[in-house]
Amino acid sequence: MINNSLNIKAVIVPGNGGDKPEDKWFPYVKQELEKKGIKTINQEFPDSILAREKYWFYFLKELKVDKNTILIGHSSGAVAAMRWAENNNILGSVLVSAYDSDLGDEREKQSGYFEEPWNWEAIKKNQKWIIQFASTDDPYFSIDAPRLINKMLSTEYYEFNDHGHFGSEYKEFPELVKAVTNKLV
Repeated sequence: MINNSLNIKAVIVPGNGGDKPEDKWFPYVKQELEKKGIKTINQEFPDSILAREKYWFYFLKELKVDKNTILIGHSSGAVAAMRWAENNNILGSVLVSAYDSDLGDEREKQSGYFEEPWNWEAIKKNQKWIIQFASTDDPYFSIDAPRLINKMLSTEYYEFNDHGHFGSEYKEFPELVKAVTNKLV
């Protein structure tokens, strides 16, 4: 159990395409972090198909994301977590299958996350730590994207060769829980 006198909470930020709270490893991470004393929010986000910044940032404000919050983002949720950290203080973030461009995909373009250049320094400055998980066999983008993010943000970086996009075939994610726990003890 973690001493949670700061009322640290975690928010799971799903990817676009309609992810639900019961999908992927989201329930496992919520359950395991809550066992350790970290309130974890795993809710459906508005505009879940396109994941547009204007709706998601409003929702993150409603969830009272602040300097005691950990954002756990998957795919476009990781992109949202990085963009949020450009202008908001958070405790830390976990980026799972993160990328830095619209990938030439119309849905990604519509999200609004790729209209401005990245402010890597602000993303680093506005949080105490960043953990990142990537896989060389991700079907949506080259491993070069997460490696660039690691280089620019100096993340605690975990690279796999067989985890794809960390999708629905993964119902558990003990590596993520352990990495977050280690930051809080």
